[in-house]
Amino acid sequence: MHNLGGTRSSQQPNHLLLTADTFVRTTLPGMKACSAIVHAGPALGAQFTEYTAEFEPGGELGGTSAQRFIFVIEGRVTLEVKGKSKQLGARSYACLPEGLQHRVTARKVSRVAVIEKAYQPLDSVKAPGLIISNEDALSSHPLGDDPSLQVKCLLPDEMSFDFAVNTMVYQPGAALSMVEMHVMEHGLIMLEGGGIYRLGDSWYPVTAGDFIWMGPWCPQWFGAIGKVPAKYLIYKNWN
Repeated sequence: MHNLGGTRSSQQPNHLLLTADTFVRTTLPGMKACSAIVHAGPALGAQFTEYTAEFEPGGELGGTSAQRFIFVIEGRVTLEVKGKSKQLGARSYACLPEGLQHRVTARKVSRVAVIEKAYQPLDSVKAPGLIISNEDALSSHPLGDDPSLQVKCLLPDEMSFDFAVNTMVYQPGAALSMVEMHVMEHGLIMLEGGGIYRLGDSWYPVTAGDFIWMGPWCPQWFGAIGKVPAKYLIYKNWN
């Protein structure tokens, strides 16, 4: 049945909620047998670009002049760098420095979260190198003193990185301890479960597959609702 124009998606000056019923797929330059759902980018006012790449068998990601972070949501891709290949399965990720030539291909249907951002260097600080890892190999820590809210930092806590990407897992009923307002910009993909997100002066039900962009100083708060944990992948332009 037609939804008669109804959707949970919402665009406001300081935030964006994109839900699967409003996703539009396109092909970005260099893509082969692959499409992109562009979630955030300069056209929105964001200082980074984030999209979900959906690979068909034999698919390939296009190139970029920016630094690139990829996180495998589903399936398996091959990352080729400097003549060497690495298989990345679900929850594997890679952070590729600006200007590093590489290829990302898939032999089967796969979904990958992609974040691209021009690097902001600091005087006397060396730019970061290539990182390839898997979320499962990392230990988590509680946010604050709440063991029901666990964080995994996917990138090292080093000055050479000009952004961070974390996963956060909330047990049912867990919530942020405060409404946050800060200088950081966020891009967030709900990976599992769901709950309620406060963005600005609005409260939104969110579920796996949703994307959220939060501008600087956007009031934000999340609480997990349901019988399973809620998990998301979150970017911030800060490290």
